[in-house]
Amino acid sequence: MIQIEINDSTARRTLGEILSRLSDGRPLFQRIAQALEAEADANFAAQGRPAWVPHSAATIAARQSRSTDGTVLKILQDVGTLASSISSDYGPDFALIGAGGAARAYAAIHQFGGTINFGGGERKVRLRTDAKGGLVRQGTEGRMKNLAVFAKDKHKRVRESWAQVDAYQVTIPARPYLPFTGTSAGATLQPEAARSVMDVLTRFLSEPLG
Repeated sequence: MIQIEINDSTARRTLGEILSRLSDGRPLFQRIAQALEAEADANFAAQGRPAWVPHSAATIAARQSRSTDGTVLKILQDVGTLASSISSDYGPDFALIGAGGAARAYAAIHQFGGTINFGGGERKVRLRTDAKGGLVRQGTEGRMKNLAVFAKDKHKRVRESWAQVDAYQVTIPARPYLPFTGTSAGATLQPEAARSVMDVLTRFLSEPLG
């Protein structure tokens, strides 16, 4: 008679360690939350995955008039408010990522896209002027030399007037910077984010195996 003794104590111990690691999901979901934040950072670095809808010509011209630094042309990164607002959270059975904080409406319109309706009425127009009182122009050639530059609160040389503005709409294209696409009710992880989450899960479960 041939007798074969199988010592599965190591396998049982390893399986027990794996099950023990899953009894409290917080360490796993903490890693997943961190992975989602990293994927959001990667979206900004790549300017979208797939690539975001480019800036309009008017937006490019307006940004270039403010600075010669090429970084002003990076999409969704004019002053960095949106990117810096991204945060994540986790618990025993969840990991989440969000953005915006107090500016959640601004964050949502860029993630999902949409149309903003502006009502008509009188608006105060503040335009920048030079030392002689002439209007500062957006450029020196083409149509830019005929376009004035709007003044900010910090500007001292300004010309103010009132103008009647008709109601209008602005359509913002969806530029998913958080690592998912679709609506908030039917979100789907981006392929890169899905792979990242699976890598986290695989590493987490394989650690007891050495």
